[in-house]
Amino acid sequence: MKKYRVLLLILFTSVWLGGCASVEKSASIDFGPATFTQPGFTAVTVAYAPEMEGILNRIAQDPNASIHTTKTIKGVTYRLGTYHDEPILVFATGMSIANAAMTMQMALDYFPVKQVVYMGIAGAVNPKWQPGDVIVPARWYYHDESVYTNEDPNSPGQYILPEYYAAFMEEQESRRAQDPHIPHYKPFHFIHPDEVLIVKDGMDKPKDTAYFSASERLLEAAKQAMAEMPVQRVLNERDAQLFVGGNGITGSVFMDNREYRKWTRDVFNAEVTEMESAAIGQVCTINNVDWVIVRAISDLAGGQEGVNVENKFDKEVSRIGANVLFSVLDTLAEK
Repeated sequence: MKKYRVLLLILFTSVWLGGCASVEKSASIDFGPATFTQPGFTAVTVAYAPEMEGILNRIAQDPNASIHTTKTIKGVTYRLGTYHDEPILVFATGMSIANAAMTMQMALDYFPVKQVVYMGIAGAVNPKWQPGDVIVPARWYYHDESVYTNEDPNSPGQYILPEYYAAFMEEQESRRAQDPHIPHYKPFHFIHPDEVLIVKDGMDKPKDTAYFSASERLLEAAKQAMAEMPVQRVLNERDAQLFVGGNGITGSVFMDNREYRKWTRDVFNAEVTEMESAAIGQVCTINNVDWVIVRAISDLAGGQEGVNVENKFDKEVSRIGANVLFSVLDTLAEK
């Protein structure tokens, strides 16, 4: 019996010491994203399949471009290659805010990304734009970060605002005096627009953020690229307009309501709307990575009679958007 007690004591001691060793070992692990020393990639990014088709076709047809490695991480396919001797990382974020934020942060955690050039289709908010036109907005806003409220039973047409939101609205006039790009907030029925809270290195607490600004260096590259591009024909029917500047809006909804579109034009002075770009901008801003978004117009959001036909133009406008994107890459390669 004594021998068994001795054996149990030895076994317990071994397990305990092993546990201590594990704790000491885990304490030395360097948690967090990888640190890279090799040259950074230009992330060439789209939202979904028709847009990716245009990107891969251009790479396949260019003798100075290639994809040499494909890695699938958590279901997302990341393609590594070169474009005119510059390393590129090509992937689709997936549609919507959540997918865009997730896949972009994964890319920044797992690969050395120095800049992001994103291309996709979008709905026009400004009715001057037509299918095939390409817009590169300077700023991106979330249009559906908002407060849903009850109507005031004592004042029909008025709504009961939470105290924090009422205080937020009182600040807007002074904020706009300092920053002309702060939206002119007003409700859409019971929907009251709000701002996203962000935090990043250097902030001691989260702060309301109205918009995310694309990198000035990449916006200038887009202007130069568009100025030097040949005329882009849309289905051989008209010349596409190419424009850098203004505002884009992002939301987790497919906007197909003309009254809501008009409201977003009034509040955000928006040119285009879609479902990923503000999330891309937020992730890149927090990670201090340069970024720019190229959007090709597929439709006037909610402007049609009957069923929306954005899918009629998605491949054609994706082709034109890809032409602009690669022109931007050419301009960057020359610098």
